[in-house]
Amino acid sequence: MLNRQEILSASRAGLRQFRRDETGALVIFGLVLFFLMVMMGGLAIDLMRYEYTRTNLQNTLDRSTLAAAALNQKLTPKDVVADYMDKAGLSDQLASVTVTEVLNSRMVHSIGRADTHPVFLHLLGIDKLDAMGGSRAEQAITNVEIALVLDISGSMQRNNKIGNLKAAAADFVDTILANDPNHRVSITIVPYNAQVNIGPVLVSKFNITNHNDVANDNCIELPPSAYGTLVLSQTDPMPMMAYADIAYGTNLIDATVKPTSASAKPVYDRTFCKPNPANIIRLPSNDATQLKSEINALQAEGNTSITLGMKWGVTLLDPSMRPMFTDLIASGDVPKNMPARPFDYNDTSAMKIVVLMTDGEHVQHERITNGYKTGPSPIYLSKTDGSYSVFFDTKVDSASAAKICASRPYWVPHLSAWQSRPWNSTAPASTDCYDKAAATTGVAQQDWKDIWANLKLTYVAWQFYGRALGTTAGSRTAAYTDALTKMRAVYADVATMDTTLQQSCTGAKDRGVIVYGIAFEAPAHGQDVIKACASSTANYFAADGVEIKTAFQTIASNITMLKLTQ
Repeated sequence: MLNRQEILSASRAGLRQFRRDETGALVIFGLVLFFLMVMMGGLAIDLMRYEYTRTNLQNTLDRSTLAAAALNQKLTPKDVVADYMDKAGLSDQLASVTVTEVLNSRMVHSIGRADTHPVFLHLLGIDKLDAMGGSRAEQAITNVEIALVLDISGSMQRNNKIGNLKAAAADFVDTILANDPNHRVSITIVPYNAQVNIGPVLVSKFNITNHNDVANDNCIELPPSAYGTLVLSQTDPMPMMAYADIAYGTNLIDATVKPTSASAKPVYDRTFCKPNPANIIRLPSNDATQLKSEINALQAEGNTSITLGMKWGVTLLDPSMRPMFTDLIASGDVPKNMPARPFDYNDTSAMKIVVLMTDGEHVQHERITNGYKTGPSPIYLSKTDGSYSVFFDTKVDSASAAKICASRPYWVPHLSAWQSRPWNSTAPASTDCYDKAAATTGVAQQDWKDIWANLKLTYVAWQFYGRALGTTAGSRTAAYTDALTKMRAVYADVATMDTTLQQSCTGAKDRGVIVYGIAFEAPAHGQDVIKACASSTANYFAADGVEIKTAFQTIASNITMLKLTQ
Protein backbone atom coordinates (compact mmCIF):
# COMPACT_ATOMS: atom_id res chain seq x y z
CA MET A 1 0.00 0.00 0.00
CA LEU A 2 1.31 3.37 -1.11
CA ASN A 3 2.00 5.87 1.48
CA ARG A 4 1.00 9.44 1.25
CA GLN A 5 4.30 10.62 -0.23
CA GLU A 6 4.16 8.04 -2.98
CA ILE A 7 0.62 9.01 -3.90
CA LEU A 8 1.63 12.67 -4.25
CA SER A 9 4.63 11.79 -6.34
CA ALA A 10 2.53 9.61 -8.63
CA SER A 11 -0.06 12.43 -9.02
CA ARG A 12 2.56 14.95 -9.95
CA ALA A 13 4.01 12.63 -12.53
CA GLY A 14 0.55 12.08 -14.06
CA LEU A 15 -0.11 15.77 -14.34
CA ARG A 16 3.22 16.37 -15.98
CA GLN A 17 2.45 13.66 -18.51
CA PHE A 18 -1.03 15.10 -19.23
CA ARG A 19 0.49 18.54 -19.79
CA ARG A 20 2.97 17.16 -22.27
CA ASP A 21 0.33 15.14 -24.23
CA GLU A 22 -1.06 17.22 -27.36
CA THR A 23 -3.25 14.54 -28.86
CA GLY A 24 -6.65 16.00 -30.15
CA ALA A 25 -5.67 19.71 -29.92
CA LEU A 26 -6.23 20.41 -33.67
CA VAL A 27 -9.66 18.90 -33.56
CA ILE A 28 -10.73 21.34 -30.91
CA PHE A 29 -9.23 24.28 -32.83
CA GLY A 30 -10.95 23.16 -36.01
CA LEU A 31 -14.29 22.98 -34.26
CA VAL A 32 -13.83 26.54 -33.04
CA LEU A 33 -12.98 27.80 -36.56
CA PHE A 34 -15.93 25.94 -38.08
CA PHE A 35 -18.27 27.48 -35.56
CA LEU A 36 -16.93 30.95 -36.39
CA MET A 37 -17.27 30.36 -40.14
CA VAL A 38 -20.87 29.24 -39.74
CA MET A 39 -21.58 32.32 -37.70
CA MET A 40 -19.99 34.68 -40.29
CA GLY A 41 -21.71 33.02 -43.24
CA GLY A 42 -25.02 33.07 -41.45
CA LEU A 43 -24.52 36.72 -40.57
CA ALA A 44 -23.88 37.51 -44.25
CA ILE A 45 -27.04 35.68 -45.27
CA ASP A 46 -29.10 37.53 -42.70
CA LEU A 47 -27.65 40.87 -43.82
CA MET A 48 -28.29 40.07 -47.51
CA ARG A 49 -31.89 39.17 -46.71
CA TYR A 50 -32.17 42.40 -44.74
CA GLU A 51 -30.80 44.54 -47.60
CA TYR A 52 -33.02 42.87 -50.19
CA THR A 53 -36.10 43.45 -48.04
CA ARG A 54 -35.10 47.04 -47.29
CA THR A 55 -34.40 47.89 -50.96
CA ASN A 56 -37.65 46.37 -52.15
CA LEU A 57 -39.53 48.25 -49.44
CA GLN A 58 -37.79 51.56 -50.21
CA ASN A 59 -38.33 51.36 -53.98
CA THR A 60 -42.02 50.60 -53.53
CA LEU A 61 -42.40 53.44 -51.04
CA ASP A 62 -40.70 55.86 -53.47
CA ARG A 63 -42.99 54.94 -56.35
CA SER A 64 -46.16 55.03 -54.30
CA THR A 65 -45.29 58.26 -52.53
CA LEU A 66 -44.48 60.06 -55.78
CA ALA A 67 -47.79 58.96 -57.29
CA ALA A 68 -49.71 59.97 -54.18
CA ALA A 69 -48.13 63.45 -54.08
CA ALA A 70 -49.15 64.37 -57.63
CA LEU A 71 -51.50 67.35 -57.55
CA ASN A 72 -53.54 65.91 -60.42
CA GLN A 73 -54.04 62.68 -58.46
CA LYS A 74 -57.76 62.55 -57.60
CA LEU A 75 -57.60 59.53 -55.27
CA THR A 76 -56.88 59.80 -51.55
CA PRO A 77 -53.08 59.89 -51.17
CA LYS A 78 -53.11 57.28 -48.36
CA ASP A 79 -55.14 54.92 -50.53
CA VAL A 80 -52.68 55.36 -53.39
CA VAL A 81 -49.71 54.37 -51.22
CA ALA A 82 -51.62 51.44 -49.72
CA ASP A 83 -52.64 50.20 -53.17
CA TYR A 84 -49.05 50.27 -54.45
CA MET A 85 -47.83 48.37 -51.40
CA ASP A 86 -50.61 45.80 -51.70
CA LYS A 87 -49.91 45.11 -55.37
CA ALA A 88 -46.24 44.60 -54.50
CA GLY A 89 -47.20 42.12 -51.78
CA LEU A 90 -45.92 44.44 -49.07
CA SER A 91 -49.14 45.65 -47.48
CA ASP A 92 -48.09 44.29 -44.08
CA GLN A 93 -44.92 46.39 -44.25
CA LEU A 94 -46.64 49.82 -44.48
CA ALA A 95 -46.33 51.50 -41.12
CA SER A 96 -47.79 54.97 -41.70
CA VAL A 97 -48.68 57.59 -44.32
CA THR A 98 -48.78 61.30 -43.46
CA VAL A 99 -50.30 63.76 -45.90
CA THR A 100 -49.87 67.53 -45.69
CA GLU A 101 -51.75 69.69 -48.17
CA VAL A 102 -51.28 73.46 -48.15
CA LEU A 103 -52.90 75.46 -50.90
CA ASN A 104 -50.87 74.76 -54.04
CA SER A 105 -48.70 71.95 -52.70
CA ARG A 106 -49.07 68.40 -51.41
CA MET A 107 -46.50 66.51 -49.35
CA VAL A 108 -46.75 62.79 -48.62
CA HIS A 109 -44.50 61.08 -46.07
CA SER A 110 -44.61 57.27 -46.01
CA ILE A 111 -42.86 54.94 -43.56
CA GLY A 112 -42.45 51.20 -43.91
CA ARG A 113 -41.14 48.49 -41.58
CA ALA A 114 -40.41 44.83 -42.32
CA ASP A 115 -39.16 42.13 -39.92
CA THR A 116 -36.48 40.13 -41.75
CA HIS A 117 -36.65 37.24 -39.23
CA PRO A 118 -32.90 36.62 -38.79
CA VAL A 119 -31.81 32.99 -38.57
CA PHE A 120 -28.18 33.18 -37.53
CA LEU A 121 -28.09 36.47 -35.66
CA HIS A 122 -29.80 34.71 -32.77
CA LEU A 123 -26.37 33.28 -31.99
CA LEU A 124 -25.25 36.83 -31.26
CA GLY A 125 -28.29 37.56 -29.18
CA ILE A 126 -30.08 39.51 -31.95
CA ASP A 127 -33.61 38.15 -32.15
CA LYS A 128 -35.15 40.90 -34.34
CA LEU A 129 -33.85 42.97 -37.31
CA ASP A 130 -36.38 45.34 -38.90
CA ALA A 131 -35.79 46.79 -42.37
CA MET A 132 -36.92 50.43 -42.31
CA GLY A 133 -37.94 52.58 -45.27
CA GLY A 134 -39.06 56.15 -45.56
CA SER A 135 -40.02 58.35 -48.52
CA ARG A 136 -41.17 61.93 -48.75
CA ALA A 137 -42.45 63.46 -51.99
CA GLU A 138 -43.72 66.97 -52.54
CA GLN A 139 -45.33 68.48 -55.57
CA ALA A 140 -45.63 72.23 -55.57
CA ILE A 141 -45.88 74.98 -58.13
CA THR A 142 -43.15 77.45 -57.25
CA ASN A 143 -42.59 80.89 -58.82
CA VAL A 144 -42.96 80.11 -62.49
CA GLU A 145 -42.79 82.42 -65.50
CA ILE A 146 -44.05 80.91 -68.74
CA ALA A 147 -43.95 82.33 -72.26
CA LEU A 148 -46.27 80.58 -74.71
CA VAL A 149 -44.79 81.36 -78.12
CA LEU A 150 -47.47 80.28 -80.57
CA ASP A 151 -47.42 80.06 -84.36
CA ILE A 152 -50.51 81.75 -85.86
CA SER A 153 -49.36 81.77 -89.49
CA GLY A 154 -51.83 81.23 -92.32
CA SER A 155 -51.06 77.52 -92.61
CA MET A 156 -52.65 77.04 -89.19
CA GLN A 157 -56.01 77.43 -90.91
CA ARG A 158 -55.61 74.03 -92.57
CA ASN A 159 -57.08 70.89 -90.98
CA ASN A 160 -58.40 72.92 -88.03
CA LYS A 161 -54.89 73.25 -86.65
CA ILE A 162 -55.70 76.61 -85.10
CA GLY A 163 -58.69 75.04 -83.36
CA ASN A 164 -56.60 72.18 -82.00
CA LEU A 165 -53.96 74.65 -80.80
CA LYS A 166 -56.53 76.77 -78.99
CA ALA A 167 -57.99 73.74 -77.20
CA ALA A 168 -54.56 72.45 -76.21
CA ALA A 169 -53.26 75.82 -75.01
CA ALA A 170 -56.44 76.52 -73.04
CA ASP A 171 -56.18 73.12 -71.37
CA PHE A 172 -52.54 73.90 -70.57
CA VAL A 173 -53.57 77.14 -68.85
CA ASP A 174 -56.18 75.32 -66.77
CA THR A 175 -53.72 72.63 -65.70
CA ILE A 176 -51.02 75.10 -64.72
CA LEU A 177 -53.21 77.61 -62.91
CA ALA A 178 -55.73 75.24 -61.29
CA ASN A 179 -53.39 74.65 -58.33
CA ASP A 180 -51.95 78.14 -58.02
CA PRO A 181 -54.01 79.99 -55.39
CA ASN A 182 -50.92 81.92 -54.27
CA HIS A 183 -50.54 83.47 -57.74
CA ARG A 184 -46.99 82.29 -58.17
CA VAL A 185 -47.35 81.47 -61.86
CA SER A 186 -47.53 83.95 -64.72
CA ILE A 187 -48.22 83.18 -68.37
CA THR A 188 -47.30 85.47 -71.26
CA ILE A 189 -48.70 84.80 -74.73
CA VAL A 190 -46.54 85.67 -77.73
CA PRO A 191 -48.37 84.99 -81.01
CA TYR A 192 -46.24 85.25 -84.12
CA ASN A 193 -46.45 84.88 -87.87
CA ALA A 194 -44.12 86.81 -90.18
CA GLN A 195 -43.86 89.38 -87.40
CA VAL A 196 -44.78 89.89 -83.75
CA ASN A 197 -47.40 92.54 -83.06
CA ILE A 198 -46.26 93.74 -79.65
CA GLY A 199 -49.35 95.86 -79.00
CA PRO A 200 -49.77 99.50 -77.96
CA VAL A 201 -48.69 99.05 -74.33
CA LEU A 202 -45.27 97.58 -75.14
CA VAL A 203 -44.72 100.05 -77.99
CA SER A 204 -44.85 102.84 -75.43
CA LYS A 205 -42.05 101.19 -73.42
CA PHE A 206 -39.44 101.12 -76.18
CA ASN A 207 -37.76 103.79 -78.29
CA ILE A 208 -39.73 103.17 -81.46
CA THR A 209 -39.13 105.23 -84.58
CA ASN A 210 -41.08 105.47 -87.84
CA HIS A 211 -44.48 105.08 -86.23
CA ASN A 212 -46.94 104.12 -88.94
CA ASP A 213 -49.87 105.56 -86.95
CA VAL A 214 -52.04 102.57 -87.84
CA ALA A 215 -54.12 101.41 -84.89
CA ASN A 216 -53.20 97.94 -83.59
CA ASP A 217 -50.33 97.63 -86.06
CA ASN A 218 -47.21 97.54 -83.90
CA CYS A 219 -44.50 95.32 -85.35
CA ILE A 220 -40.88 96.24 -84.69
CA GLU A 221 -37.93 95.50 -86.95
CA LEU A 222 -35.24 94.26 -84.59
CA PRO A 223 -31.61 94.79 -85.63
CA PRO A 224 -29.36 91.71 -86.09
CA SER A 225 -27.44 92.68 -82.96
CA ALA A 226 -30.57 92.13 -80.86
CA TYR A 227 -30.23 88.35 -81.13
CA GLY A 228 -26.79 88.17 -79.53
CA THR A 229 -28.30 88.85 -76.10
CA LEU A 230 -31.55 88.19 -74.28
CA VAL A 231 -31.72 91.85 -73.28
CA LEU A 232 -33.62 94.20 -75.57
CA SER A 233 -32.72 97.86 -75.16
CA GLN A 234 -35.53 100.21 -74.29
CA THR A 235 -33.46 103.22 -75.34
CA ASP A 236 -31.88 102.22 -78.65
CA PRO A 237 -34.03 103.37 -81.57
CA MET A 238 -35.88 100.60 -83.40
CA PRO A 239 -38.05 101.21 -86.46
CA MET A 240 -41.65 100.14 -86.73
CA MET A 241 -42.65 98.11 -89.75
CA ALA A 242 -44.48 100.18 -92.35
CA TYR A 243 -48.07 99.19 -93.06
CA ALA A 244 -47.88 98.87 -96.82
CA ASP A 245 -48.87 96.65 -99.71
CA ILE A 246 -45.49 95.48 -100.96
CA ALA A 247 -46.73 92.19 -102.39
CA TYR A 248 -49.32 92.86 -105.06
CA GLY A 249 -48.39 93.99 -108.55
CA THR A 250 -49.77 96.82 -110.64
CA ASN A 251 -50.37 97.39 -114.35
CA LEU A 252 -46.99 98.12 -115.91
CA ILE A 253 -48.30 100.02 -118.90
CA ASP A 254 -47.02 103.29 -120.29
CA ALA A 255 -50.38 104.98 -119.96
CA THR A 256 -51.25 106.33 -116.54
CA VAL A 257 -53.52 104.37 -114.22
CA LYS A 258 -55.59 106.60 -111.97
CA PRO A 259 -54.68 106.46 -108.29
CA THR A 260 -58.30 105.63 -107.56
CA SER A 261 -58.23 102.47 -109.67
CA ALA A 262 -58.10 98.95 -108.22
CA SER A 263 -54.63 98.50 -109.69
CA ALA A 264 -53.39 101.43 -107.59
CA LYS A 265 -55.16 100.75 -104.33
CA PRO A 266 -53.32 98.72 -101.67
CA VAL A 267 -54.44 95.21 -100.75
CA TYR A 268 -53.47 94.39 -97.19
CA ASP A 269 -54.32 90.70 -96.91
CA ARG A 270 -50.68 89.77 -97.53
CA THR A 271 -49.05 92.38 -95.36
CA PHE A 272 -46.57 91.03 -92.83
CA CYS A 273 -48.05 92.87 -89.86
CA LYS A 274 -51.79 93.17 -89.81
CA PRO A 275 -53.63 95.55 -87.47
CA ASN A 276 -55.37 92.73 -85.64
CA PRO A 277 -55.89 93.41 -81.92
CA ALA A 278 -56.56 89.69 -81.35
CA ASN A 279 -52.99 88.74 -82.27
CA ILE A 280 -50.93 91.02 -80.06
CA ILE A 281 -48.56 90.00 -77.25
CA ARG A 282 -50.45 89.38 -74.03
CA LEU A 283 -48.63 90.58 -70.93
CA PRO A 284 -48.08 88.24 -67.95
CA SER A 285 -51.28 87.13 -66.28
CA ASN A 286 -52.55 84.44 -63.94
CA ASP A 287 -56.21 84.93 -64.81
CA ALA A 288 -57.19 81.66 -66.48
CA THR A 289 -60.44 83.06 -67.88
CA GLN A 290 -58.68 86.02 -69.44
CA LEU A 291 -55.83 83.94 -70.86
CA LYS A 292 -58.18 81.39 -72.41
CA SER A 293 -60.25 84.17 -73.94
CA GLU A 294 -57.12 85.67 -75.50
CA ILE A 295 -56.04 82.26 -76.80
CA ASN A 296 -59.45 81.56 -78.29
CA ALA A 297 -59.41 84.93 -80.07
CA LEU A 298 -56.19 84.16 -82.02
CA GLN A 299 -56.55 84.24 -85.81
CA ALA A 300 -54.32 82.44 -88.29
CA GLU A 301 -52.76 84.65 -90.96
CA GLY A 302 -49.43 85.49 -92.55
CA ASN A 303 -46.05 83.82 -92.97
CA THR A 304 -43.70 82.32 -90.39
CA SER A 305 -40.88 83.94 -88.41
CA ILE A 306 -40.13 81.63 -85.49
CA THR A 307 -37.07 83.66 -84.57
CA LEU A 308 -39.06 86.82 -83.88
CA GLY A 309 -41.54 84.93 -81.71
CA MET A 310 -38.75 83.32 -79.69
CA LYS A 311 -36.88 86.61 -79.33
CA TRP A 312 -39.85 88.40 -77.81
CA GLY A 313 -40.64 85.37 -75.66
CA VAL A 314 -37.19 85.25 -74.03
CA THR A 315 -36.97 89.04 -73.78
CA LEU A 316 -40.13 89.17 -71.68
CA LEU A 317 -38.54 86.64 -69.29
CA ASP A 318 -35.29 88.57 -68.95
CA PRO A 319 -34.66 90.28 -65.57
CA SER A 320 -33.74 93.50 -67.39
CA MET A 321 -37.46 93.95 -68.04
CA ARG A 322 -38.24 94.18 -64.31
CA PRO A 323 -38.38 98.02 -64.15
CA MET A 324 -40.74 97.97 -67.13
CA PHE A 325 -42.94 95.36 -65.44
CA THR A 326 -42.99 97.45 -62.27
CA ASP A 327 -44.33 100.35 -64.31
CA LEU A 328 -46.88 98.04 -65.95
CA ILE A 329 -48.08 96.90 -62.53
CA ALA A 330 -48.46 100.53 -61.47
CA SER A 331 -50.45 101.30 -64.63
CA GLY A 332 -52.68 98.25 -64.14
CA ASP A 333 -51.48 96.45 -67.26
CA VAL A 334 -49.97 93.61 -65.20
CA PRO A 335 -51.64 92.18 -62.05
CA LYS A 336 -50.46 93.68 -58.77
CA ASN A 337 -49.85 90.19 -57.35
CA MET A 338 -46.86 89.74 -59.66
CA PRO A 339 -44.12 91.90 -58.15
CA ALA A 340 -40.40 91.36 -58.75
CA ARG A 341 -40.87 89.75 -62.16
CA PRO A 342 -39.06 88.75 -64.26
CA PHE A 343 -37.05 86.97 -61.59
CA ASP A 344 -33.27 86.69 -61.68
CA TYR A 345 -31.92 83.71 -63.57
CA ASN A 346 -30.15 82.41 -60.45
CA ASP A 347 -33.23 82.69 -58.23
CA THR A 348 -33.59 79.16 -56.88
CA SER A 349 -37.26 79.72 -56.06
CA ALA A 350 -38.14 80.64 -59.63
CA MET A 351 -38.40 78.79 -62.91
CA LYS A 352 -38.53 80.29 -66.39
CA ILE A 353 -40.08 78.35 -69.25
CA VAL A 354 -40.63 78.91 -72.96
CA VAL A 355 -43.07 76.72 -74.86
CA LEU A 356 -42.22 77.28 -78.54
CA MET A 357 -44.66 75.89 -81.09
CA THR A 358 -44.71 75.99 -84.89
CA ASP A 359 -46.45 74.22 -87.73
CA GLY A 360 -43.99 75.42 -90.36
CA GLU A 361 -40.51 76.72 -91.02
CA HIS A 362 -38.95 80.10 -91.60
CA VAL A 363 -40.22 82.05 -94.60
CA GLN A 364 -38.32 85.04 -95.92
CA HIS A 365 -40.29 88.27 -95.94
CA GLU A 366 -39.71 91.82 -97.05
CA ARG A 367 -40.22 95.30 -95.68
CA ILE A 368 -40.30 98.95 -96.64
CA THR A 369 -36.79 100.30 -96.08
CA ASN A 370 -36.22 102.88 -93.36
CA GLY A 371 -35.88 105.91 -95.65
CA TYR A 372 -39.35 105.32 -97.07
CA LYS A 373 -41.30 104.33 -93.96
CA THR A 374 -42.31 107.72 -92.63
CA GLY A 375 -41.38 111.36 -93.05
CA PRO A 376 -41.85 113.88 -95.86
CA SER A 377 -41.94 112.34 -99.30
CA PRO A 378 -41.31 114.17 -102.62
CA ILE A 379 -44.91 113.43 -103.58
CA TYR A 380 -47.63 116.10 -103.57
CA LEU A 381 -51.40 115.65 -103.62
CA SER A 382 -53.73 118.16 -105.19
CA LYS A 383 -56.25 119.44 -102.67
CA THR A 384 -58.87 119.80 -105.34
CA ASP A 385 -58.89 116.64 -107.48
CA GLY A 386 -56.61 114.10 -105.76
CA SER A 387 -54.00 113.99 -108.52
CA TYR A 388 -50.35 113.47 -107.65
CA SER A 389 -47.15 115.23 -108.62
CA VAL A 390 -43.62 114.06 -107.80
CA PHE A 391 -40.68 116.36 -107.18
CA PHE A 392 -37.19 115.39 -108.41
CA ASP A 393 -34.42 117.67 -107.20
CA THR A 394 -32.16 116.33 -109.94
CA LYS A 395 -34.40 118.15 -112.40
CA VAL A 396 -33.69 121.57 -110.85
CA ASP A 397 -30.92 123.49 -112.54
CA SER A 398 -29.82 126.04 -109.97
CA ALA A 399 -26.61 127.04 -111.68
CA SER A 400 -28.11 130.37 -112.68
CA ALA A 401 -31.30 132.25 -111.99
CA ALA A 402 -32.11 132.32 -115.67
CA LYS A 403 -32.20 128.55 -115.91
CA ILE A 404 -34.47 128.13 -112.90
CA CYS A 405 -37.40 129.24 -115.00
CA ALA A 406 -36.54 126.47 -117.41
CA SER A 407 -36.60 123.83 -114.68
CA ARG A 408 -39.43 121.32 -114.78
CA PRO A 409 -38.83 119.26 -111.59
CA TYR A 410 -42.41 118.00 -111.04
CA TRP A 411 -43.57 114.85 -112.76
CA VAL A 412 -47.34 114.80 -113.20
CA PRO A 413 -48.33 111.19 -113.91
CA HIS A 414 -51.84 111.75 -115.22
CA LEU A 415 -50.46 114.25 -117.78
CA SER A 416 -47.31 112.23 -118.47
CA ALA A 417 -45.52 115.58 -118.34
CA TRP A 418 -42.94 117.57 -116.40
CA GLN A 419 -43.96 120.90 -114.88
CA SER A 420 -42.35 123.67 -112.91
CA ARG A 421 -44.94 123.26 -110.17
CA PRO A 422 -47.26 120.53 -108.91
CA TRP A 423 -50.57 119.89 -110.56
CA ASN A 424 -53.25 122.34 -109.37
CA SER A 425 -50.75 124.40 -107.47
CA THR A 426 -52.05 127.89 -106.71
CA ALA A 427 -48.73 129.54 -107.43
CA PRO A 428 -49.05 132.88 -109.29
CA ALA A 429 -50.04 132.22 -112.90
CA SER A 430 -47.86 135.07 -114.09
CA THR A 431 -44.76 132.94 -113.91
CA ASP A 432 -43.86 129.41 -114.84
CA CYS A 433 -40.56 129.54 -113.03
CA TYR A 434 -39.67 127.00 -110.36
CA ASP A 435 -40.24 128.41 -106.89
CA LYS A 436 -40.62 125.61 -104.35
CA ALA A 437 -42.18 127.74 -101.61
CA ALA A 438 -44.77 129.24 -103.93
CA ALA A 439 -45.28 126.20 -106.08
CA THR A 440 -46.46 123.99 -103.25
CA THR A 441 -49.42 126.10 -102.20
CA GLY A 442 -52.73 124.44 -102.95
CA VAL A 443 -51.22 120.96 -102.65
CA ALA A 444 -50.25 118.80 -99.69
CA GLN A 445 -46.83 117.25 -99.40
CA GLN A 446 -47.39 113.60 -98.49
CA ASP A 447 -45.79 111.70 -95.64
CA TRP A 448 -44.58 108.29 -96.75
CA LYS A 449 -47.06 106.63 -94.40
CA ASP A 450 -49.82 108.54 -96.21
CA ILE A 451 -48.58 107.16 -99.51
CA TRP A 452 -48.69 103.55 -98.26
CA ALA A 453 -52.15 104.14 -96.84
CA ASN A 454 -53.45 104.95 -100.33
CA LEU A 455 -51.22 103.34 -102.93
CA LYS A 456 -49.42 100.08 -103.66
CA LEU A 457 -45.66 100.04 -103.66
CA THR A 458 -45.60 98.75 -107.22
CA TYR A 459 -47.93 101.55 -108.36
CA VAL A 460 -45.68 104.19 -106.79
CA ALA A 461 -42.53 102.62 -108.25
CA TRP A 462 -44.02 102.47 -111.76
CA GLN A 463 -46.18 105.60 -112.07
CA PHE A 464 -43.99 107.95 -110.05
CA TYR A 465 -40.52 106.66 -110.92
CA GLY A 466 -40.47 104.16 -113.80
CA ARG A 467 -42.55 106.26 -116.16
CA ALA A 468 -40.98 109.49 -114.94
CA LEU A 469 -37.34 108.55 -115.37
CA GLY A 470 -37.48 106.19 -118.33
CA THR A 471 -37.75 107.21 -121.96
CA THR A 472 -37.90 103.73 -123.46
CA ALA A 473 -39.59 100.50 -122.42
CA GLY A 474 -36.26 99.15 -121.18
CA SER A 475 -35.24 102.26 -119.28
CA ARG A 476 -38.67 102.58 -117.69
CA THR A 477 -38.45 98.99 -116.44
CA ALA A 478 -34.94 99.65 -115.13
CA ALA A 479 -36.09 102.79 -113.28
CA TYR A 480 -39.06 100.88 -111.86
CA THR A 481 -36.81 98.06 -110.63
CA ASP A 482 -34.37 100.55 -109.14
CA ALA A 483 -37.19 102.26 -107.24
CA LEU A 484 -38.44 98.93 -105.88
CA THR A 485 -34.92 98.02 -104.77
CA LYS A 486 -34.58 101.27 -102.85
CA MET A 487 -37.99 101.11 -101.23
CA ARG A 488 -38.28 97.38 -100.50
CA ALA A 489 -35.73 94.98 -99.02
CA VAL A 490 -35.53 91.50 -97.55
CA TYR A 491 -35.92 91.71 -93.79
CA ALA A 492 -34.05 88.44 -93.21
CA ASP A 493 -33.34 85.37 -95.30
CA VAL A 494 -34.14 81.85 -94.09
CA ALA A 495 -30.56 80.97 -93.17
CA THR A 496 -30.22 84.13 -91.08
CA MET A 497 -33.53 83.48 -89.35
CA ASP A 498 -32.46 79.91 -88.50
CA THR A 499 -29.23 81.26 -87.04
CA THR A 500 -30.80 84.03 -84.95
CA LEU A 501 -33.40 81.58 -83.60
CA GLN A 502 -30.68 79.30 -82.26
CA GLN A 503 -28.89 82.30 -80.78
CA SER A 504 -31.96 83.09 -78.70
CA CYS A 505 -32.47 79.43 -77.80
CA THR A 506 -28.87 78.93 -76.73
CA GLY A 507 -28.82 82.17 -74.75
CA ALA A 508 -31.96 81.15 -72.89
CA LYS A 509 -30.80 77.61 -72.14
CA ASP A 510 -27.40 78.83 -70.96
CA ARG A 511 -29.22 80.90 -68.32
CA GLY A 512 -31.34 78.03 -67.10
CA VAL A 513 -34.51 78.77 -69.05
CA ILE A 514 -36.33 75.52 -69.82
CA VAL A 515 -37.33 75.40 -73.47
CA TYR A 516 -40.04 73.04 -74.72
CA GLY A 517 -40.51 72.69 -78.46
CA ILE A 518 -43.59 71.50 -80.32
CA ALA A 519 -43.48 70.80 -84.06
CA PHE A 520 -47.15 70.61 -85.02
CA GLU A 521 -47.46 68.88 -88.38
CA ALA A 522 -44.36 70.83 -89.37
CA PRO A 523 -42.09 70.05 -92.35
CA ALA A 524 -38.76 68.36 -91.74
CA HIS A 525 -36.73 71.56 -91.54
CA GLY A 526 -39.19 73.11 -89.12
CA GLN A 527 -38.94 70.01 -86.94
CA ASP A 528 -35.15 70.23 -86.99
CA VAL A 529 -34.94 73.85 -85.82
CA ILE A 530 -37.50 73.30 -83.04
CA LYS A 531 -35.75 70.13 -81.86
CA ALA A 532 -32.42 72.01 -81.79
CA CYS A 533 -34.02 74.80 -79.77
CA ALA A 534 -35.54 72.56 -77.09
CA SER A 535 -33.62 71.99 -73.87
CA SER A 536 -33.39 68.25 -74.53
CA THR A 537 -34.88 65.56 -76.74
CA ALA A 538 -37.32 64.86 -73.89
CA ASN A 539 -38.50 68.48 -74.21
CA TYR A 540 -39.30 68.12 -77.91
CA PHE A 541 -42.67 66.95 -79.20
CA ALA A 542 -43.78 66.15 -82.74
CA ALA A 543 -47.57 66.23 -82.87
CA ASP A 544 -50.29 65.65 -85.44
CA GLY A 545 -53.91 66.66 -85.10
CA VAL A 546 -55.29 66.36 -81.59
CA GLU A 547 -51.92 64.99 -80.39
CA ILE A 548 -50.95 68.59 -79.73
CA LYS A 549 -53.19 68.47 -76.66
CA THR A 550 -51.19 65.54 -75.30
CA ALA A 551 -47.96 67.47 -75.89
CA PHE A 552 -49.24 70.48 -73.94
CA GLN A 553 -50.58 68.23 -71.17
CA THR A 554 -47.21 66.50 -70.82
CA ILE A 555 -45.42 69.83 -70.64
CA ALA A 556 -47.88 71.09 -68.05
CA SER A 557 -47.28 68.00 -65.92
CA ASN A 558 -43.51 68.47 -66.15
CA ILE A 559 -43.73 72.11 -65.17
CA THR A 560 -45.40 71.35 -61.86
CA MET A 561 -42.00 70.17 -60.60
CA LEU A 562 -42.66 66.88 -58.91
CA LYS A 563 -39.69 66.32 -56.60
CA LEU A 564 -38.51 63.41 -54.50
CA THR A 565 -37.19 65.19 -51.44
CA GLN A 566 -36.03 62.25 -49.33
